[in-house]
Amino acid sequence: MMDNILFCSCGRRVKLLNDFRQSMKGRGNIVATDLSPVAPALAVADKPYLVPRIDAPGYFDKILEICQKEDIKAITTLIDPEISILANHREELLARHILPLCPAEWTAKLCFDKYEMFKYLSEKGVRTVLTYNSLEGLKDGLEKGDISFPVFMKPVNGSGSVGIGKAYNWEEAEAKFNDGKFTYIIQELMTGGDCDADVYVDCLSHKPVAAFSKKKIESRIGGASKTISFKDQKLFTFIEEVCSVLELNGPCDMDFFIKDGEYYLSEINPRFGGAYLHAYGAGVDFIKLILNNMHGNENKQAIGQYDEDVIMMMYDDVVITRKKDLISEDFPLL
Repeated sequence: MMDNILFCSCGRRVKLLNDFRQSMKGRGNIVATDLSPVAPALAVADKPYLVPRIDAPGYFDKILEICQKEDIKAITTLIDPEISILANHREELLARHILPLCPAEWTAKLCFDKYEMFKYLSEKGVRTVLTYNSLEGLKDGLEKGDISFPVFMKPVNGSGSVGIGKAYNWEEAEAKFNDGKFTYIIQELMTGGDCDADVYVDCLSHKPVAAFSKKKIESRIGGASKTISFKDQKLFTFIEEVCSVLELNGPCDMDFFIKDGEYYLSEINPRFGGAYLHAYGAGVDFIKLILNNMHGNENKQAIGQYDEDVIMMMYDDVVITRKKDLISEDFPLL
């Protein structure tokens, strides 16, 4: 039996697919989809497919058609908007003996509504960033002394650092909140430092079994470009606490702030983060964990099994191919 894995919306994630190829050692095919025939990662897939936009009628039926044709055993997506689609169809995928690397539907909804996640975690006693979803809430917080300027503002369901910014006074907060570009949340500005962790949550036990934590050396739009690994048992324990109140499955990218020596959850992206490449390069192989889960085997916990001070430095690379070798020659020119 082949361990074929489907990567939806593969985009530019060439290195991730090549890492899968290295760890899978010929055990299965790497199948990938995208809406653009010039998506670089399609060029390195064993079986590339062109698909409609994820919001097009019949999109998921097309995904199921590919799953059946290619005998897919696990499925993941590499973009945030598609996670909810997989989560909504999680039970259907499981019934077809396909392992969905995505959260339960209720957890996916929380991951993509930052205010609802704040309320839920607060109810569960899990440390997270103080958040308001209205100017009235901010005003009340200011009057009570719970928060002060400057504050941090970002879209309630945004990703990739789009629409974020600071407000240094009431006038700036009010202007940004009402600019009509996004629905915003307003948060305490955390100044004690930040970090993130790539976490693998076992798809059978729903418990974290691997984690790789790192701090940013340099960032670019959308994420970190240079990072350095570190270990802190306090963070690993906090990750277990976070996972215990959610139903996550597979790879996750968790962002944290640090305040008064404690970790606070900022947000969770329940997919392979762009900087998971650092974890893989340092020997934290989520791919083997996925393969175990695909075969119905629960993974043993091995959190923090890597070296500190391992540095990742991202750089640009290219894929060169001929037009006739593309899955389709129909693409627009600028």
